[in-house]
Amino acid sequence: MASNANAPGPPETLLPPAPGAERYPALDLANSAPALPGGQFLDFLGSPAAAGQWLADRGLAPADAGLRELCTSRLRGLREHVRALLGCHVEGLPAPADALAAVNDALTKAPSASLLHWDSARGLYRATSHPVTQIVDHALAALAADAADLLTGPDAERLTACGSPPCNRFLLRHGRRHWCSTRCGDRARAARAYARRTGNATPTPPPAESRGR
Repeated sequence: MASNANAPGPPETLLPPAPGAERYPALDLANSAPALPGGQFLDFLGSPAAAGQWLADRGLAPADAGLRELCTSRLRGLREHVRALLGCHVEGLPAPADALAAVNDALTKAPSASLLHWDSARGLYRATSHPVTQIVDHALAALAADAADLLTGPDAERLTACGSPPCNRFLLRHGRRHWCSTRCGDRARAARAYARRTGNATPTPPPAESRGR
């Protein structure tokens, strides 16, 4: 059985971000429970404290947001729906109706209009309100919008899955590269070299150009 290692720190301290994750927070969200060799995985949203830190590190919530388990569970739920949409896109399959509904629901949870405010120091100004009770709604809406932009924008054709099992991360490929990190690339090359030495056939990931179409 896979074990769950809750990690309160950012994933970059243990695993470098997959290509594209620094540009698309939704891609980073999808990769926030990476599988590790040996049947283990990390969950960077595994506890309210870890999830709050993850959001704060990406400017999606204040550091003192004080997330509860219910809000953390909603964030993990959106992660699974975003992963489903990314996976179906990579495999060329229809988008799951429940995942579409969940992302669209998140998109409509938080208002996007900048309201008019006034204070003695600034005078009149416009800003989007972020009541404490809506912090998670705003974060979910931002992540859902980012996922929609990724899946419908020019980078959608570069989206692929890491080709080095058991890695479960997604990435934006550059050229023919279809590994999310140097570690995954080294592991895949080592597996192929071992297969050649022993004469065992090992499945080879398809070329990057044929994935995610």
